[in-house]
Amino acid sequence: MHTSKLLRFTQIAITLSLIIVGLMYGKSILLPLIFALIFWVLIRKLKSTVNKVSFFRKYMPNWIKNLTISFVLIGTLYFISSIISSNIETIVSEYDTYEKNFKIIIASINDYLKIDIKNSVIGEKDISAIIASLVETVASSLSNMISNIFMILLYILFIFLEENNFNEKLKLIFATDKKYQNVSSMLIELESSVSNYLGIKTFVSLITATLSAIALILIGVDAPVFWALIIFILNYIPTIGSLIGTLFPTIFCLFQFVEITPFALTLVVVGCIQLIIGNVLEPKLVGSSMNISALVAIIALSLWGMIWGITGMILSVPITVIMVIVFSKFEQTKSLAILLSDKGKV
Repeated sequence: MHTSKLLRFTQIAITLSLIIVGLMYGKSILLPLIFALIFWVLIRKLKSTVNKVSFFRKYMPNWIKNLTISFVLIGTLYFISSIISSNIETIVSEYDTYEKNFKIIIASINDYLKIDIKNSVIGEKDISAIIASLVETVASSLSNMISNIFMILLYILFIFLEENNFNEKLKLIFATDKKYQNVSSMLIELESSVSNYLGIKTFVSLITATLSAIALILIGVDAPVFWALIIFILNYIPTIGSLIGTLFPTIFCLFQFVEITPFALTLVVVGCIQLIIGNVLEPKLVGSSMNISALVAIIALSLWGMIWGITGMILSVPITVIMVIVFSKFEQTKSLAILLSDKGKV
């Protein structure tokens, strides 16, 4: 009895290890596919919204709707990447000023604390080399994102081509109508939950980013739209995303002004925006579409962050929601779904 349990545990441990290794090494293939599926879900959601207008429902073919919405999403992505690129150029052009201010701040901290903070924290590395390395990392991430857009578009194209025959294939795979209906309803529920979560999260992130951009413009922080976009993207990361999104423009503000007043204003105003929206508005909207416990969300954030970095953190909640729905449909894994869920209701 003990031997069989040990054997089963070993099999599960090996399987999980292989899955994690596969996810890590398959990152370049899997991530564009996952984003393509997310865009496909969003396109279907937007298409269903467009279909509520009788004119579009009656006279506009599906392929034109798919194409139009796809171009709008791609155009938005291109616009965002262009803004980020131009703002990085602006920041790089003022590099000498920020470096000089950084040295002033370090000297002030040294005088106040009576320690050599540069050697204690940074070591013998040159500050210029560190900042250049950070800029290079951001530029590399942007180029990777742009290079992945082609793969995402290719996946979306083939998903749309496959969409027409998918239901017929499902019917052929499952012998009985009951099994087909169960799988079909599960896929509909998956699509609905993920699209609702992404839609609400995008809406909340957009409000946060817009209010933050207005605040940064009024304070006079350089590249406010860039920092607003960073806040928008980081807002998809549960719990720590809003904290990092607040710290980035706040620390940059200190490098720009070398004064406490704008630094404190940025920290308080952007922090309050994040706090109010994150703790008042978002829970009311997201609560009905995200059936996972807070502890599970934190664990998922850490796990997917370890596997896929920042992208994994952004995708951690949608992936966990999918796992809860899938596990709840099978008796063997229903207990896992209950464990992962918010209040045990699946």
